[in-house]
Amino acid sequence: MKKYIFISLLSLLPFTFYSCNDWLNDPTPGVTKLSDFFTSGATAVQSVNAAYQPMMWEYNSTYFPEWFIGDVVSDDALKGGQSIGDMADVYDMENFKTNTNNSYLLDFYRAQYQGIGRCNLVLQEVPKMHTDTLMDTRLQNRLIGEAKFLRAMYYFRLVRIFGGIPKIDFVIDSSNKWAQPRASADDIYKFITEDLEDAQKKLWRKSEYPSADLGRATKGAAQAMLLKTYLYMHDYAKAKEWGDSIIESNAKYNEYELVPKYRDNFTLEGENGRESVFEIQYMEDPTSDYGEGDGFTRGTFSVILMRSRSSLLGGGWGFNKPTQNLYDEYENNDPRRDETILNPTDEQIQTPEQEIYLHSSRYLNKKYAMMNEDGSYYKLTHASRGPINIKVIRYADVLLMYAEASCETSNLDRAKWALELVRGRARQGNSNILPSFPYGNYNDNQDDLRKAIRHERRVELGMEGHRWFDICRWGIAKEVMDAYKATENSEVQNEMAPFIKGKHELFPIPAEEINLNPMTQNSGY
Repeated sequence: MKKYIFISLLSLLPFTFYSCNDWLNDPTPGVTKLSDFFTSGATAVQSVNAAYQPMMWEYNSTYFPEWFIGDVVSDDALKGGQSIGDMADVYDMENFKTNTNNSYLLDFYRAQYQGIGRCNLVLQEVPKMHTDTLMDTRLQNRLIGEAKFLRAMYYFRLVRIFGGIPKIDFVIDSSNKWAQPRASADDIYKFITEDLEDAQKKLWRKSEYPSADLGRATKGAAQAMLLKTYLYMHDYAKAKEWGDSIIESNAKYNEYELVPKYRDNFTLEGENGRESVFEIQYMEDPTSDYGEGDGFTRGTFSVILMRSRSSLLGGGWGFNKPTQNLYDEYENNDPRRDETILNPTDEQIQTPEQEIYLHSSRYLNKKYAMMNEDGSYYKLTHASRGPINIKVIRYADVLLMYAEASCETSNLDRAKWALELVRGRARQGNSNILPSFPYGNYNDNQDDLRKAIRHERRVELGMEGHRWFDICRWGIAKEVMDAYKATENSEVQNEMAPFIKGKHELFPIPAEEINLNPMTQNSGY
């Protein structure tokens, strides 16, 4: 790294007329140029590592994990917490009363662009670097692939919440570059697929990573995200093509499978396992970052946020409470229901006025409950830092997305094959439950197969943050939410504003962002 040494003006006097302009343009002491920083493979790896971090962030001025939208805004969950006023911004979102000053949305929006900015820096600098003893050409290409995958993930998180957003694929190193217009949602989805298609060419297969690097983006993760993105674009032929790609690759390399026990997906021991396609990595962190903001912890807040407020059930803050509507969606004897939803006994409810939210006392049972094998609750090393990862994509999700793409392209046998794999695992060896399609009220036709796949997504992936985004991309959010409202108790109904089709599928661009970068607001806000 170059060091700039300050030399006194007096010593330069003999050369004043010759070198004055050069002296005035010398770099400021203590300032490092990018070309001085990106000089080694270790720097390249560290810069990519930094690009992963904003995906972990869940707290700045407020808590903003994505499940507050994916679960709570949908028919799967109520906000919960100590009262209606606890996390008031999320209360507004779940009841379709959101305004443009919502602090949750502002923090979420900015965290994603922090990630995008870090990816853009990697993609500007790492391709220009020379290889060395740590970074050969193959690793260099993988790092570029990781940055493109991550940039696609950040944009994917933004576009399905806000619709069209500014597309920034360069480093903003000047105030002249700050103001950027909104791109259309279609343009953003196209940009995502371009990044992912290039990423999947450069990324390694999961089995090629050393154990210390498990959790990094892989070829399979990029293929799965392509499958998912094309479903959002309603290009079912392309979605099926990428579904075929990951399934055919898996047949050859045997990297993914449904783990025998459903609950094993939601344990510390099951992290980055056979069913994991991509997950956000967390670790135990005994430090506190109250008041510090983004990036001051390596643990997740989600454990403490979702655990029951009863000390007998983990002693958390009681957010994200499963609805009766979700509970009733499960078929008789489906073991996934009780793995997902906890119904506390009267004895386990210590403070009813805090633990029963709008007549609901249920809690999320899988994942964030983090129970030990003996039934006790995992003790956190810090009261609000959980080590459990967030599984963004499981292989069960891939199979159900593939079933959907196959159904929509009239490849019904392939759709039934993928659906049956998921239902077969859920049976846990009990052939008397969860019959294969067609079953119950489903007839053997495309329309009913579509309904069965949508049902299976809800119960297999229940409370994993998918539901709201699914019903929006299917174009049925109003129908679903109106029907859900009709099933809820009067207290919940009285809190919910009417769902406006064409407005409430998206959330408003934060007002502070529009003040900084004037752009059009989403319709109705």
